[in-house]
Amino acid sequence: MMSIPVNPTNASIQPQSLYDAWADLAWRAMLTEVNLSPKPGLVDRLNCGAHKDMALEDFHRSAEAIRDWLPRFMEYGASCTRLPPESVLAGLRPLGMACEAAMFRATAGVNTHKGSIFSLGLLCAAIGRLYQLRQPITAQTLCATSAAFCRGLTARELRQNNLQLTAGQRLYQQLGLTGARGEAEAGYPLVIRHALPHYRALLAQGRDPELALLDTLLLLISLNGDTNVASRGGSDGLRWLQQHASFLLRQGGIRTPDDLVYLHQFNQQCIERNLSPGGSADLLIVTWFLAQISQVNH
Repeated sequence: MMSIPVNPTNASIQPQSLYDAWADLAWRAMLTEVNLSPKPGLVDRLNCGAHKDMALEDFHRSAEAIRDWLPRFMEYGASCTRLPPESVLAGLRPLGMACEAAMFRATAGVNTHKGSIFSLGLLCAAIGRLYQLRQPITAQTLCATSAAFCRGLTARELRQNNLQLTAGQRLYQQLGLTGARGEAEAGYPLVIRHALPHYRALLAQGRDPELALLDTLLLLISLNGDTNVASRGGSDGLRWLQQHASFLLRQGGIRTPDDLVYLHQFNQQCIERNLSPGGSADLLIVTWFLAQISQVNH
């Protein structure tokens, strides 16, 4: 099994600045998620899941391209502390779009990490703001600050009645799903209240870090109204995915390497149904990133 370090920033070569250290942590979070194997319906080290247009190498190239932009989100967050938090998002959008363009250049047009650019961009801007204001940088303060940045976002972008609805607007109107916007505006409750405590508890029990992360992914899948899944499989596909993840958790989850067989089976079922819980994968990246945030001394 791949070794997932619990304290990854204790490496012998330290980044040259705090912003670089936090950016390195976010980059490691992206790599940790995609390398985690086996995952249901998602690209990993073993196969491409329910995706025919992307592979592991695309994610590695994408993460490397995004890495260079992350300190810029922090710099922007630090530069606008006099603005009310709800005014920050407008300035982050051009950075996010430029970061997306870098991702697409690195992957020849494949969307590997668009959701993570949104979430990590918010969190990195929150880091810059909190650091500049000399306020504590914790999982809770980062999520609360990100929520403040996104105040009113769901109402502005999902409740509009455009002639041509976006995919997010259509899923909101049809199924009430708010996706990445809603999770961010609410302060990442699936992470703060569920995934992060769950992951930390498993590590405290001595669980292998990779098995703990796979178990945490199942928890996220069981709870998340994943718009990636709903866009592929509708409400029925989303319900099936959530219920199957819940079933595996009730059976004991991923405790030992022997339990990985259930994830292999889950993955095959997702491939057959063309379902990929990309939104939950994005939240797993957030979970791992926040679990390690205290490792950067500032």
